[in-house]
Amino acid sequence: MTMDGKIAVLGSGAWGTALACVMSRTGSPVSLWGRDDGVVADIMQNRRNSKYLGDIALDSGFVASGDLAAVVHDASVVLLAVPAQTVHAMADRLKPVLADQTTLVCCAKGIDRESGLLPAEILENGLPGARLAALSGPSFASDVARGLPTAITLAAWDLQQANALSAKLSSAHFRCYASDDLRGVELGGALKNVLALAVGAVRGMKLGASAEAALVARGFAEMMRLSRAMGGRPETLTGLSGLGDLVLTCSGPQSRNFAYGMAMATGADLSSLPLAEGAFTARIASTIANRENITMPVTQAVADVIDGRITAQQAVMSLLERPLKPE
Repeated sequence: MTMDGKIAVLGSGAWGTALACVMSRTGSPVSLWGRDDGVVADIMQNRRNSKYLGDIALDSGFVASGDLAAVVHDASVVLLAVPAQTVHAMADRLKPVLADQTTLVCCAKGIDRESGLLPAEILENGLPGARLAALSGPSFASDVARGLPTAITLAAWDLQQANALSAKLSSAHFRCYASDDLRGVELGGALKNVLALAVGAVRGMKLGASAEAALVARGFAEMMRLSRAMGGRPETLTGLSGLGDLVLTCSGPQSRNFAYGMAMATGADLSSLPLAEGAFTARIASTIANRENITMPVTQAVADVIDGRITAQQAVMSLLERPLKPE
């Protein structure tokens, strides 16, 4: 398995563009694919992604294109930075153009709302010739694009592969820590978005920092229960891709899911807000939890609010009225 050669990044949103920036700092050739011609032109002509990253100056060490086949051609590593609900469609698009044994790193955080599969499982089914990995952890796209210090988890089924990938994708201010718990890393990245919605709602209702801290702690216990049931290791959830990402995502409205949760609580128009992956994940996670007989009251409450069965205020009351029991 070689790690030499070009890095391709698929997805020209905030996260994909930030990853292209940081990958260009590794010294490898980097190409970015985007489906929005206007964004691609902005990147190439102005070294900006004004639509998603405002006036942040982008690194000059990568090229952007709308030609998917050209971007992935000769790439030894492909980073898939598209929303979790589009991974299946991207797998279909990649099938005729992706070379066998290419290392495909999924950077999406979510659970497919139709199948209940994690991104790596979807790619394993759709692209059986690819070598799979996942990149997840506490990382705001704007911080990464600016070159601010970031630590993240790089997981693959094989620890040797994860170590090799970590070495290739790391740079001075972007540290990748290897793991062979691919499932646990993806679950941490997906489930923390649900908790960010809940904590954002609590912030929107002005219930105080104590309530937010309690919700994070109880929600994290839910994450641990579901991850264990789905094959993730508990120690993975206490690392960067679980607890670390949860703390960041629940820290304030710079997080899309947190901002979405605040809007849910205040009755704001949700249609104008960026996609919140946690909204999809809450529904399917609660379905999986019910099927597996796992108690996840916070996740269920978020799903009920999103589907309009209860209000955010009613959700808080339902959680407060749960029977007391030993922690």
